[in-house]
Amino acid sequence: MSAEKRAGVYLCHGCGIGDSVDVDALAATARSTGGVTVTRTSRAFCLEDAELIASDIEAQALDAVVVAACSPRVNRQVFGFGAVKVERVNLREQVAWSHPPREEATEELAADLLRMGIAACGYASAPTPHTQAHQRSVVVVGAGPAGLEAAVAAADAGYAVTVVEREPEAGGFLRRIHRCWPSRPNVDTSLENPHLDELVERAVSHPNVTLRTSTTVEALVGEPGHFVASLQSASGATEVVAGSVVLATGSEPLASEHFAAYGLGTLPDVITSSEMEELARQGEIRRPSDGRVASRVAILACDGPSDDANLPYTGTVASMVALKQAVYVHDSQPDAEVFLVYEDMQTPGFDELYYRFVQRQRGVYLVRGHVSSVDQGEDGHLGVVARDSVLARDVRFDVDLVVLDIGMVPTSAPSLSEPVNLHLKYLQGEAMPLERSGFVDSNFLCFPFETRRTGIYAAGAVHRSQDVAASRRDGAAAALKAVQVVEKASTGEAVHPRVGELGYPQFFMQKCTACGRCTQECPFGALELDEARHPVINPNRCRRCGICMGACPVQVISFPDYSVEMVSAMQKAVELPEDDSKPRVLVLACENDAYPAIDMMGINRLQYPAHLRVLPVRCLGSVNAITVTDAIQRGFDGVALLGCRSGEDYQCHFIQGSELLGTRMDNVRETLGRLALEEDRVQVLETSIADARRLPDLLAGFAAGVAELGPNPMKGF
Repeated sequence: MSAEKRAGVYLCHGCGIGDSVDVDALAATARSTGGVTVTRTSRAFCLEDAELIASDIEAQALDAVVVAACSPRVNRQVFGFGAVKVERVNLREQVAWSHPPREEATEELAADLLRMGIAACGYASAPTPHTQAHQRSVVVVGAGPAGLEAAVAAADAGYAVTVVEREPEAGGFLRRIHRCWPSRPNVDTSLENPHLDELVERAVSHPNVTLRTSTTVEALVGEPGHFVASLQSASGATEVVAGSVVLATGSEPLASEHFAAYGLGTLPDVITSSEMEELARQGEIRRPSDGRVASRVAILACDGPSDDANLPYTGTVASMVALKQAVYVHDSQPDAEVFLVYEDMQTPGFDELYYRFVQRQRGVYLVRGHVSSVDQGEDGHLGVVARDSVLARDVRFDVDLVVLDIGMVPTSAPSLSEPVNLHLKYLQGEAMPLERSGFVDSNFLCFPFETRRTGIYAAGAVHRSQDVAASRRDGAAAALKAVQVVEKASTGEAVHPRVGELGYPQFFMQKCTACGRCTQECPFGALELDEARHPVINPNRCRRCGICMGACPVQVISFPDYSVEMVSAMQKAVELPEDDSKPRVLVLACENDAYPAIDMMGINRLQYPAHLRVLPVRCLGSVNAITVTDAIQRGFDGVALLGCRSGEDYQCHFIQGSELLGTRMDNVRETLGRLALEEDRVQVLETSIADARRLPDLLAGFAAGVAELGPNPMKGF
């Protein structure tokens, strides 16, 4: 640590730490380190002794505090001391609870972790937040149930709300729905009125809400706290300034050409579930071809795994729509017969009670099977054939009307002829990034309303396949997130997943080569380019992941409290014994999945090799290749890059951080080859926060593989 900085080191005896390691010896280690002004020990700093730290900060004018106690994931408020940098050293979960007490290897581990924590303070300072004038207002795009509910929720919070709707009137797809299935089938199985007029009136009559119909968004520029939306309507162009945006543009029925095999478009009495809503609204359900009352109706819930026509994610909504429309027919004509053909009926929660209710209705027949054909039969009837039925044979029945229960496509999906586009003025493109099914989402299940563009939140059917009630809940929840991001932006704080983080990337432009990698790899579009093609940060768009730092080939990007230099100093603080029987393996662990999983090993008292040194990083994507090669060149026998799992269900807090690291590994392998070192000394290992039980074997296996390779020949040079 530099001589200019003053740090205090506080070592805890509690929670088994004092029984596991010699705390007094650790205190001596701290005192022998430059820049450490004061050292204290306590049975429990998390209790009343936290006041000792606060008093030392004032009396000793400390710049930094090192708390060697429990995991940094707990007691955050207890060990928060304002603008002073606090570095947490994990002696509880990752030493006392996961390694044999008082053994030499355990003592060495604790000492190394302490030195790493002290070293981090030398390259970290309290960040200065970015603040700017902010707008306590929200733009809601879409006036369906989600958008209207979002508008009311934000308006109730005291925000001015502008609702933009491209259609001539508000209501969205809800205007096409006759009735909704019961929200509480355990109490009442009656179909419910959508209450559209009441919902619209509640929104437009709110003094904080302005509704603009027949209006589209032509451009959106800015960042949380200050977006400018350019709107276009028949009366001309206008601009609205807002602190955040809620995207609630809903969904549209899947195009009819997907269902040509079922006769849609060629047989007049084959209709879609959307058209069935209109027939039900008219009272009696009549055939489009001749106006005759339909007394035998087939409802085809085409959502099975073998059905290529429909969508893979419509199961719950499609199942409930089919059940509801079977009741339409039954209510319109009690003597009618309804054949509901399905492959996979999905009615979770209380909806299962509605499924049982419909199942018991006279004249309603649930047929499990796959529809193989729909053809024109005799006397104007339609013939439906279902194969693979529970009767172990094909089943054919003649009906007057066939209803195809089709899926809904989010209006953001590129499969639509004119997908909704906010026309973002971002370097990375105008369109909102989509997940693989076309929904606007965050790519991480724990952040359900976040999108990959900070300050823009998704709600309703553009966010995920859902019914009206869920869309309204979605809208209210997204509005609260939209309010939160404005409040955070006003003080320069980040939102999920590093909530409250004040620091943001700083650039040493004198060394910038204008390669553009940071701007392309930023998962949230926080970076733009100036005239010289140098990166320009929009601080309130930034989620503080550090991926830009990992991307920079010349290491010119850093945070006040997180940098390549800091990570390098931490790994250099580890003592590397020349004794070949004492290997050292560096574990760069993602703080979102890997580090918590390592903590969980300690909580469950699971042991792993004591010669591993865990260094938390914000995301594997923030790891610069130079960090890895420096560790190997210094003499670490191996480096494990521990992050989230890839694959079809890839869940990265920062969209694709660990995937980006995989592309940088080519540089690391090139360096290893140049040094005549084995590639297997550096490996990317995958884990999840729920992997505590398997993680010890994973880490031990990597450590054993490194041991087989033998000591790093660079050690000692």
